[in-house]
Amino acid sequence: MDVALISDSHIPSREHEIPPSFRERIEVADHVIHAGDFDSKGALADIRHMATALTAVSGNIDPQIGLPERATVELGGVTFVVTHGTGSPRGWADRVAAAVREEADSSAVGVAGHTHELVDTVYEGVRLLNPGSVTGASPADRPIMMTATVEDGSIDVAQHEL
Repeated sequence: MDVALISDSHIPSREHEIPPSFRERIEVADHVIHAGDFDSKGALADIRHMATALTAVSGNIDPQIGLPERATVELGGVTFVVTHGTGSPRGWADRVAAAVREEADSSAVGVAGHTHELVDTVYEGVRLLNPGSVTGASPADRPIMMTATVEDGSIDVAQHEL
């Protein structure tokens, strides 16, 4: 199963659109995970239109779009706990790892955004992924995202940047 991992669209306040090559990756994915900060109902609707299936959470600028703060989804035998990671950049890993432990167990993968920085690390026994900003919204300096191939409980993550 192919999964597109994206976050921090910030459309329309900081950027106008998702780059075409990233749109293609989103459209061909079996499932899309968006870790918040869509910025508008229109941006959410656009992602929903592109995605075959979508798991999404609200970010710190998304209170009006009606998404949960956390979501858990099992794909290809891998459990993903999705949250935005809202708060100071210092402590981001603590907050995301704590959310994973509260929603699942340490074998689950945490997916969060907020910092606009690409992260693939294991923090206190929990794998954390931050796909950065799919549009390159400030403070990012370029559009970035991740894709994951998940099968039989294993996960292989690739990073993509423009």
